[in-house]
Amino acid sequence: MKHVYLLFFFLFVSVCYGQDAGANADIDGFKLYPNPVTNGIIYINTSQNAPKQIFIFDVLGTQVLETTILGPELNLSELDAGVYVLRVYERNKVATRKLIIK
Repeated sequence: MKHVYLLFFFLFVSVCYGQDAGANADIDGFKLYPNPVTNGIIYINTSQNAPKQIFIFDVLGTQVLETTILGPELNLSELDAGVYVLRVYERNKVATRKLIIK
């Protein structure tokens, strides 16, 4: 049964990637560290350092966090350990990465 959920999740993510590929490009100079997260804090740096809208999804595709950050630091201490999908929007560009929290 878990395999079915994972299949639906990857199908969902691939459809989302396909929708974003035409209009939006990857964010210039995007850096995410540390990954895996061990202390509850990650840093997201970009070339423009503009405000970023952050969405985090669990492996089932459920949105678990939505926030906007003005600087590079994001506190994830409220999230449980696991694998997530991080989606960052900055000035009509998007970056999507796998995020691991230990």
